[in-house]
Amino acid sequence: MPESQAPPRGNATSAITFLALASFAAQAMVRVTDSLLPQIAADLNVTVGATSIVVTAYLLAHGSVQLVIGPIGDRFGKYLCAAITAAASAVMVLACGLAPSLPVLVAARLASGLATGGIIPFAFAFIGDVIPYERRQQVLGTFLSGQILGQLFGQAAGGVLGDYFGWRTVFFILAALLAIGTLGLFYQLWRNPITHASHSSAQPGRGFVADYSAVLRSPWARTVIVIAFIEAALLFGAFTYVGADLHLRFGVGFTLVGLFVGTFAIGGLIYSLSVRVLVNRFGQTGLAAGGGALLALAFVTLAFEPHYWMAPAAIMAIGLGYYMLHNTLQTNATQMTPEARGTAVAIFSSALYLGQTAGVAAGGIVIDRFTAVPLFLVAAVGLLALALWFARALKRRRALTF
Repeated sequence: MPESQAPPRGNATSAITFLALASFAAQAMVRVTDSLLPQIAADLNVTVGATSIVVTAYLLAHGSVQLVIGPIGDRFGKYLCAAITAAASAVMVLACGLAPSLPVLVAARLASGLATGGIIPFAFAFIGDVIPYERRQQVLGTFLSGQILGQLFGQAAGGVLGDYFGWRTVFFILAALLAIGTLGLFYQLWRNPITHASHSSAQPGRGFVADYSAVLRSPWARTVIVIAFIEAALLFGAFTYVGADLHLRFGVGFTLVGLFVGTFAIGGLIYSLSVRVLVNRFGQTGLAAGGGALLALAFVTLAFEPHYWMAPAAIMAIGLGYYMLHNTLQTNATQMTPEARGTAVAIFSSALYLGQTAGVAAGGIVIDRFTAVPLFLVAAVGLLALALWFARALKRRRALTF
């Protein structure tokens, strides 16, 4: 296994807390417009179909920017870059709330996607720099709670707040959270020496090409990135259509569908709260294999469930199984190329978005022709096989290291 790091001076907990706050808002921005589309369309006097471009524009910007930001963090410091992108995000998200027309809103969403796309990769790379590897999965698992709550807020609370206070208010709230996070991040940069620590061995004279070459030359890095892409494609290519399947197959109303799908985040929170126990009990190989098995069982349940009330438990299990597998992948992504850690994490994160995009697109073709059941079964088999492959690769890597 990778060698332990000497802990740098400063308070890691306070530094990571403000990163978690900024990550909460960044993750909420990914999904917040899903439930706001009808309100935005009515207010701006356009169709819902036309308004949907605010979703795709954001995802395109958010995912693509991660391909280029990694070397920037390696050069200038991950924490500083996270603070700057959080500040830019606060301004751009505020602009979303003030947009007088759809073209302006699309431009603001595009700009906010470019800004917020850097926050989470910079945060993960920073944690990789300052937290010893043997404790890193536990810290990353706890840090995930901010992202999980942000996803839940974006999917559920965004719609509720939009109904009561208007869609613009949702953006104002997220902009305020990003502003608070920005102030906290810059305060930490001023007062907390750990925010300036870096265990990266990257040389200042190296360029983007050298950093990307360092990552892609590593067989282990390539393995982790490919597994991340396939994981995202399989899981989100099926999970995206769980709500549609419940509505079409069982006639479940949209409000109940939203509540059911929201139990995914509860499964993630269960993992976040129990990550220390799970890591100590099962280790990385056990978490990866166990997460794959839980995902397979849950998707098979969704495929053959005779009653819709079985769905919440299965969806919660998907959330738990996903984070068992995914957090193990994330932990290895922070260590797969230490000399270019920011670049490595950025490529990893971009692979997730590209995989998700490919999976959802393919799933849309399948569900229109064959219903969602084949999607769930393919996800069950594919995720189990992928998890076992990853667990075996981890075991081989550990044996070679020792």
